[in-house]
Amino acid sequence: MPFIDIDSVKPLEVLPGCKMRTPYGENLMLSYLEMDEGAIVPMHHHPHEQGGMLLKGKLELTMGDEVRVVEAGAMFIIPPNTPHQAIAVDGPAVVLDVFSPVREDYAELYNKYIPVSDEES
Repeated sequence: MPFIDIDSVKPLEVLPGCKMRTPYGENLMLSYLEMDEGAIVPMHHHPHEQGGMLLKGKLELTMGDEVRVVEAGAMFIIPPNTPHQAIAVDGPAVVLDVFSPVREDYAELYNKYIPVSDEES
């Protein structure tokens, strides 16, 4: 699946107001996250390194003890096991996250809801 038409991937609502699409390869996962205004990805951490770019909107982004309001074009890197949270403020937001290695929990959700044809496996 080297080329991905994001509009052809059915979004999964993983949290209230947060819909994601998560294509992935062997060592890297993309997560196209659409957040409604006020939607919250609550404080959490995971062993995966995470990088991202805010494509649209505005986020209140917390990493560790630091809180910033970032706008479209902002990029970030979250080291493994760092507590972080995101809140869409002043309207909806769209974020492209990248995870390495692949998040097993997201991969399981993706495989559960999006069938893989014989040609893609």
